[in-house]
Amino acid sequence: MDARDLRVSDAEREHVGQLLQRAVGQGMLSLGEFTERMDTALAAKTRGELNAVLYDLPGMRVVTDEAPRQAVPAPGPTYAAPSPVPTPTNAVRATMTSVTRKGPWQVPPTLHVNNKFSSVTLDFSEAVMQTQVVELIVDDVCGTTTLIVPPEATVDLNGVDTVGGSTTNRVRTGPAAGPLHLVVRGKVRFGSITAKHPFGTSWKRMLG
Repeated sequence: MDARDLRVSDAEREHVGQLLQRAVGQGMLSLGEFTERMDTALAAKTRGELNAVLYDLPGMRVVTDEAPRQAVPAPGPTYAAPSPVPTPTNAVRATMTSVTRKGPWQVPPTLHVNNKFSSVTLDFSEAVMQTQVVELIVDDVCGTTTLIVPPEATVDLNGVDTVGGSTTNRVRTGPAAGPLHLVVRGKVRFGSITAKHPFGTSWKRMLG
């Protein structure tokens, strides 16, 4: 069987998503291109389909049948089938507790939130972002996740799958116009995710 016809795992899709995120941060992809390619990567079933979203990025090429059928690494963004992904260090984990991040905390390009029977609040109002587009990967079970973003920020909750849960977006979805565009993906089971502005933002706008 051709290596490009092999089935891909969720870990490989997530790995490619991180490469696309890095490409956005380096200015190689626009927000629209990132969203389109990310959707393609999430729907990919084979390595050939997954490699297709990286074909024109520097440091990445898909070799032909005359050469070994795998991605050839080079300086810059690369893709190869990764080994099982370890638990990410850039993660917020909460089990039957309450977790809040606020003030000038450092926000990585990709942040994982594992929320089980807990309340998690991420306040991006004064946070320090490394990239304009931040990917938030949520695994929520009977929890409450609240995202507080600056007035100029945009939030995309379309990538969240809910089972007996809810998503509420009280801010603009895009296009990105300010310092932060939050792309939320993952699963919510009998929990909720809410994106909103800081308290009093609407009143401040009305008062000019």
